[in-house]
Amino acid sequence: MRLIKWIFGVLLLIVVVAVVSILFLPADRIAKIATDQLRKVTGREVTISGDVSMTFWPVLGVSAGQLEVSNADWAKEGAMLSTSNASIGVDAMALLGGEIRITNIEAQSPTIRLEQRKDGRASWEFTDGTGDAQIETETSPTRAAKPVTIQKLTITDATLIYDAEGADLVSYSGVDLSLDWPDSAGAADIVASLRPARDKVTVEATVDRFASFLTGEVQPIRARMSAKGGGVTVTGRASLKGAVAGDVWFKTSDTSTFLGELGLGDIALPAGLGRKADIKTQVTLTPDRRLALRDMVADLGGNTLRGGADITLNGTPQVNATLSAGALDLSSLSGGEGSNGNGGGAGPSGWSKSRIDASGLAAFNGAIALKADSIDLGSLKLGPTRTLLSNDRSRMVFELRDVAAYGGKLVGEFVMNNRNGLSVGGKLTALGVEMQPLLTDAAGLSRFSGKGDAEVSFLGVGGNVDTIMRSLKGNGAVKVGRGAIEGIDLDKLLGSFDVDGGTTVFDSLGAKFTIESGILRNDDLLMLLPNFNATGKGQVNLGAQTLDYTVVPKALRVNGGRGLAVPVRISGPWANPRIKPDLKAAIDLNFDAEKKQAEERVKQKLQEKVQKELGVTQQDGQSVEDAVKDELEDKLKRELFKIFD
Repeated sequence: MRLIKWIFGVLLLIVVVAVVSILFLPADRIAKIATDQLRKVTGREVTISGDVSMTFWPVLGVSAGQLEVSNADWAKEGAMLSTSNASIGVDAMALLGGEIRITNIEAQSPTIRLEQRKDGRASWEFTDGTGDAQIETETSPTRAAKPVTIQKLTITDATLIYDAEGADLVSYSGVDLSLDWPDSAGAADIVASLRPARDKVTVEATVDRFASFLTGEVQPIRARMSAKGGGVTVTGRASLKGAVAGDVWFKTSDTSTFLGELGLGDIALPAGLGRKADIKTQVTLTPDRRLALRDMVADLGGNTLRGGADITLNGTPQVNATLSAGALDLSSLSGGEGSNGNGGGAGPSGWSKSRIDASGLAAFNGAIALKADSIDLGSLKLGPTRTLLSNDRSRMVFELRDVAAYGGKLVGEFVMNNRNGLSVGGKLTALGVEMQPLLTDAAGLSRFSGKGDAEVSFLGVGGNVDTIMRSLKGNGAVKVGRGAIEGIDLDKLLGSFDVDGGTTVFDSLGAKFTIESGILRNDDLLMLLPNFNATGKGQVNLGAQTLDYTVVPKALRVNGGRGLAVPVRISGPWANPRIKPDLKAAIDLNFDAEKKQAEERVKQKLQEKVQKELGVTQQDGQSVEDAVKDELEDKLKRELFKIFD
């Protein structure tokens, strides 16, 4: 019993001595040892200044007036971490054994500066290692891994500054960060929250073998970033040098909201082009911010794209991609909301006046090769398509390389330019296309049918389809083989002057035209029919959707071989135009000789009547009016001279 009491007494004495030793251990001594250990962990200068005091609850350790961790020697700004209120916790049991082992660090309202160069150097790398980071199973850092014993790191209300060479400076305030690392040889859990815009964005990550990760080695990682509207999940391998490889899942219910929460601004995405998204891909990111996407499947909320891309993320993304799609709906780019309805095209009330948001043209530069089973452009419908889309500083060019459309082929290019306000233009050639569906989709004209060739160059400016159509200028030509015009029967017209309904079937048609201020003008239409031909001239107001055009059909084997022509004026809205023959013009065209002969006979009879009734003799070259006037003057003179008789 005495032995037990003696043992307990010794133990109690040891505890008392240990506690007293801790109480009398200078705080600045603990702080100095702690900074030495942090210096070994980070490879950076660590300084603690200001008032330093011991803390006993809730954590045994020291509190410092100011803590600063220096930046990399190549960094252009100040310390990587600086705070005016920091606490460093130590392991009490290790302290009893004469060792100061850091268990946790807490910092309130610090400033954290992270810098990265294009060559892959990053200020948060805590080794002397240089060279390119690679995604591989094992690495050989230039410095042996340092023993790290920080079990927990807590940072609240931080200001985070990220300066990537070649990109805009990024700064976030109100950042909270926690690191939970209970086993120095094991994994670490990291949780961060920040508010780049309005609501909180949360980042959660687990990094295996965190100690090796800090020395620059590639380690397995699982990370999730969540924000209002969506999130991103990464499962793969990564290093502090900025190298990442693995599977990425990007899913949003509202992509614009999600991007806005990340501080990227309010980006209005067109319908079917990412308003909501579900994208899965294999990703490789290099330290110099070059991103490779492979085996990508992207559901963009109605359109699904497959393929791969190489993207440079320094500044405005530079994209080079090869994509394929099934039925691709791009009707929202022309102001419509989908492929149904008129969208941005012509309707009973005219062209759409809804604003076209072309801000997405500034989202990237580069080239995208696209292959699709079909493409709906709103006003135009394309079949199997191979096209190259290139974008340079908000000027996007669709190069049509192999496009099946309307029973024929389309070649050329279509341009959208939003550098100084939106403009659209292009130069297109249609080969062997069906005119009726083409004109119906492009301009709402459904009365004209036939298969032929056409070419047009055009340019329009404006913020909506209506303004663009009223500003169009350009030129073009059309040549059609056998076809028909609904609403008028020219055969019937020449027989009875009846233009009420019917169909005109022609053998060929050709015309050239110019466009200025949205008005198409033509004066050389030539249409050949079995028994007659037709010419035409006039204008089509593309902006107002009206016609004022005169067609002159001419029967070839009537009127004594001279033919019979009946001008027909087509005017009014092109959806329901008025069609009327001009009979006065028809008489002038067809019976000019007979009209002159009739006028001569009437004139002769008038002269004979005047001579008989008034006794006036008409001299050669003298008009009837002059002859009557002369006769009246002579008679007046004779009467006046009688006064002097």
